[in-house]
Amino acid sequence: MKSFRTLAVCCTALVSVPAFAADDAEAGASIIVTGDRAGSSLALKTDTPAIETPQPVTVIPEDLYTAQGAVSISDTLRYVAGVQANPYGPDGRVDGGFVRGINALQFRDGMRDIFSYYASIRADPYNFSSVQVIRGPASVLFGHGSLGGLINLESKKPEFETDGEVSLRYGSHDRKEALADLTGPLSSTVAARVVARVRDSGTQTDHVPDDRVLFSPSLTWQPTEETDVTLIGLYQEDDGGSTSQFLPLVGTILPNPNGRLKNSLFIGKPGWDRYDGRLLQGTALVSQSFGENVRLNLKARYIDSDLSYFTHYPDSYGNPANPYVQPGVIDPDTDQLARDPLQRTIGLYSDASKARMEIFSTDNNLQFDFNTGDAIRHTLLVGVDYLWNRVRKIGAYGYEYIDIYDIDYDSLSDYGGGFPDGAVPYEDTEQEQLGFYLQDQIRLIDRVSVVLGVRHDLVNSKSFGVEAFDDSATSFRAGIIGEVVRGVSPFFSYTESFEPIAGTASDGNPFRPKQGHQFEGGIKFHPTDATLVTVTAYHIKENNRPVDDPSTADPLDQMQAGSLTSKGIELEGNAVLPGKLQLLANFSYNEAEVEGTEVQLDNVPKYNASLWATRPFELGEDLSLLLGGGVRYTGAHRSYGPAFPDGVRTPGYTLVDALAELSWQNWSFRINATNLLGKRFYSACLARGDCFMGEERNVFGTVSYHF
Repeated sequence: MKSFRTLAVCCTALVSVPAFAADDAEAGASIIVTGDRAGSSLALKTDTPAIETPQPVTVIPEDLYTAQGAVSISDTLRYVAGVQANPYGPDGRVDGGFVRGINALQFRDGMRDIFSYYASIRADPYNFSSVQVIRGPASVLFGHGSLGGLINLESKKPEFETDGEVSLRYGSHDRKEALADLTGPLSSTVAARVVARVRDSGTQTDHVPDDRVLFSPSLTWQPTEETDVTLIGLYQEDDGGSTSQFLPLVGTILPNPNGRLKNSLFIGKPGWDRYDGRLLQGTALVSQSFGENVRLNLKARYIDSDLSYFTHYPDSYGNPANPYVQPGVIDPDTDQLARDPLQRTIGLYSDASKARMEIFSTDNNLQFDFNTGDAIRHTLLVGVDYLWNRVRKIGAYGYEYIDIYDIDYDSLSDYGGGFPDGAVPYEDTEQEQLGFYLQDQIRLIDRVSVVLGVRHDLVNSKSFGVEAFDDSATSFRAGIIGEVVRGVSPFFSYTESFEPIAGTASDGNPFRPKQGHQFEGGIKFHPTDATLVTVTAYHIKENNRPVDDPSTADPLDQMQAGSLTSKGIELEGNAVLPGKLQLLANFSYNEAEVEGTEVQLDNVPKYNASLWATRPFELGEDLSLLLGGGVRYTGAHRSYGPAFPDGVRTPGYTLVDALAELSWQNWSFRINATNLLGKRFYSACLARGDCFMGEERNVFGTVSYHF
């Protein structure tokens, strides 16, 4: 772990590609490490420079996303091309991100760690050395991969040099935190690491906490240079709630005579509403080399998660254009509750569920390096992976009425602190997946790289003990990238995806697996070792995507669509300029729609752009200042439904972030501010009837001591 003072030399490490050195005459030819050419073992499961990888991969190191003020995994994606971070605003329940207009799956150390909805608590960014994003399908190596891409969290591991930090933090919403990350050798062959976090905090939504206890110990054993065994444990407990309150359209983005509802408004019962969970994980990572040309890699993980999710949300779904009613008064013309002329009283659902999630996964492969000629080098990967997961849920609903502009919290039922009447099991899904994969990376005359891969999956799914489907799929990938002239590397690829889905559709049937493919082409410009610009265009087609079901009142109900297409262009660039000024710039354009509708998918903006910059200043002996800032733009988007055939438009927004960090000897004091200007906006407003608040200004200071 590098101290935060080294952020100045690594904060542009968004990868698509070996570490560069930049000649900086003004700085005395100092070395600026950006990681932009350093590659990632994720995309091909081998240590391959990204300029030899015909697919965009972005690696966001901890120093970078910490500098940008990330407090969740979703936040780490704010400055990544082709990604819409926090598409439904800050969410205390789940981390979310659209990659190329499609929900991305979350992996940890190359193995998937989230299944179903609301069955586990969120991962903690402090527990990872980097967050990695593959854009485009990756099913040949990962099997259950989303078509748009995947997000991988790289766990912190022990190091054989003593290092670490302890920190105290205070900020907006009365955020109080203590953090520690300590590592070092226990002997010449064993190293250890401990990552810990304790947090007591509110959120931008009234009565919703964000408390956490995290403890992650790990050990690495290296008896020889050829053998590496790492064991990682994790205990995490969250006491939180849902910051998403599903506020009605009429009173947020649409006018209500009583005015606009507060961004911080809490719809529920204080003390009853909660999103509380406990998470246990054990991970083993083994690497063994047999000479210089053969390497064995073994991974395994077991996850046990328990979650209680008790929440309320207003009933704006039966009549999204006018959800306010008069309880007990029937309109003779419609034979339904009469509308409230004051537009204040609305139905209120209470929804209580408890979930248990278990996951066992393992990924094992052999890597062979060999030549078939003086100018032809092969890296052959042969692997098998296995995944088992089971998700069980029990739940119940209740229904009341409130004056949403003057909620009487005391009068709301708390059901004795437990379930409303009629709690029943409503999900018991079990999946098994066995995959076999083969990949050959061919390097020609040390200038052109060809990647060929094939995978076969066997998948079985059960719902309440009854087989839902027993399926198989074969996926292919092919790609080529070559440096045609110095600093210019065009690439082209064809990739496929296969994604089994846990859960059931609103008609009670288990979800069918999603399948799709992508064509992609682009160019990576790297004229100097301090500059990298990647331009890419893609075309995706996907089948069986879950989407909101407008035929039911439950906002969580989903059905599966037919075919979806997503196409667009992305530009990602970074550079180190004289004076150690480091820049990141991203732009993306995306068209995503269900075929036959000719309208953009709900809550998927066509345009996203961002710019981030940092610059260090030497103030004296052992004293330095780092200043940084960024601008993020998200374009407008629409949502369509029966009540709004012309769509509900969510306006675009531009946000400003800032960083200032003062370092002296082993101490540092950092101030982060996100949405610095306090922009008030909605992240998403859906034609089904609800709006989601955007992130409010968040300012916090951190004092750290670095070892």
